Formats: sequence, structure tokens, C-alpha cells
Amino acid sequence: MQPASEWEIADEDLERSLRIWAIPIALVVMRLLVATQLGHFFLRTFFSMWVHEIGHAIAAWLCGYFAFPGPWLTPMSTERWPIFALLLFGALAAAAVHSFRTGRRQLGIAACAALLAQTFCTLLLSREAAQAFIYFAGDAGCLVLGALLMATVYGPREGLLHRNWLRWGFLIIGSAAFVDVFEQWWAARTDVDRIPFGRNEGAGLSDPSMLADHFGWSARTITSRYVVLGCVCLVALAATWLAGLYRSRSRASVE
Repeated sequence: MQPASEWEIADEDLERSLRIWAIPIALVVMRLLVATQLGHFFLRTFFSMWVHEIGHAIAAWLCGYFAFPGPWLTPMSTERWPIFALLLFGALAAAAVHSFRTGRRQLGIAACAALLAQTFCTLLLSREAAQAFIYFAGDAGCLVLGALLMATVYGPREGLLHRNWLRWGFLIIGSAAFVDVFEQWWAARTDVDRIPFGRNEGAGLSDPSMLADHFGWSARTITSRYVVLGCVCLVALAATWLAGLYRSRSRASVE
């Protein structure tokens, strides 16, 4: 084996530093931006709003409803579409089989997890429970999807996310969405006025108002569920960060 060149060594050192500091720095920067009126408006308009609507759409798809995420609103069918649910099930099953056959084990596991989630949400959730889940999934999507997007920083070096620098775009989007929503619900623990009750122009009642008025969730229940979910995502992200740090140090010791 030929010794690594100076360029390869420098590239490896840079990659190791990025894996250590990228997510913490992104979270700190986004928290500082959220604290300013202009920065908060920018992050919500261009990043977290889209992740929020995608969260609604994904929850609707898992429950058998057709939905299309749009700016500030996600139109959704009023009833479950069995044909759509079958098509989605087939697509996820095909993705799982293809991933395992091509050696992409992590993608295969993710597809299988999505299959299980879809089966549960479509067949076992009642109509009322499914709709409550869909409304909850807006900000929940910012937390879960935001954490997943940030975790792409630790994607395999030979993967598409690493080669095409997509992970840095996903890091920005994910950290913006996560911090925007988590900061709001963390503050709502002691300041109920931070809960966005009321109506959204052109879209009807806000998600918290729907959860409270139509599904009987108390303000404390809504807040605690978002906060707990956000903390779980932070713990999972921290575990991913530690695992990535361990792999980087192990690789450095081998080299």
C-alpha cells in the first residue's frame, strides 16, 4: 500500500474536523439567527416551513391519505385512498428489496421501517387518530426530519451525499428546521403565549388549535409531546455524533 499523499492527509484531517464541529456549529448559528427577527423570518420562510409541510405530507401518506406539500399549506384528501396506500406499499417494498440486493443495507432497513410504519398507520390507526397524527406531524417533522437531515453529515464517504456536497445543504436545512421548532416549544413550557394558537391566513386553524379544539389535547400535552420528541431527537443525534467521532478516531489510528 502506498503511503497517503499530503493532499490525502490534509483532506482526511479536514473531514475529521468537519464531522466533529459541523453539527454543533450549525445548531449554534441557527439558534443565534432564530433569536433575531429577520433571521427567524428567513429561516422559517425558506427552510423550516417547507420541512413542516413535508412532515404533514409524509404523515398523511403513511396513514393512507393523498397529500401534496405546498408553501404554508398541505392539501390533503378527506378520506383514505386504498389505491394510493397500495402503490406506496409497493414502492417501499421494491425500494427495500433493491437496497438489500445492491448492498445498501441502511437504506433497506429504513425502507422496511417505513413499511412497518405505513402498515400500522394505515390499518390500525382510526380516522380521528390518523388526522391528529397528521396535524401533529408538521412541527414533529421539523424535529425528526431536521435531525435526519443533519445526520447526513456522517454519510459514507463513497456515497452520493458526500460526493456531491448535498450533506451541507441538508445540514443547513435540517438545523434551521430543528432549531426553529425546538426553540419555540422549549420556550412554551413556561410561556403558553408561545404556542401558536389561532388561525393561519388562508389555511384555517393552526395545528395546535386543531389539536386542542378538535382532538381534545391540552396545551400542556401538546407542548410536552413536542419537547419530549425534540429531546429524543437530540439524544439520537448526539449518539450519531459520538459514533461518527469514534469512527473518525479509529480510522485515524489505523492510518
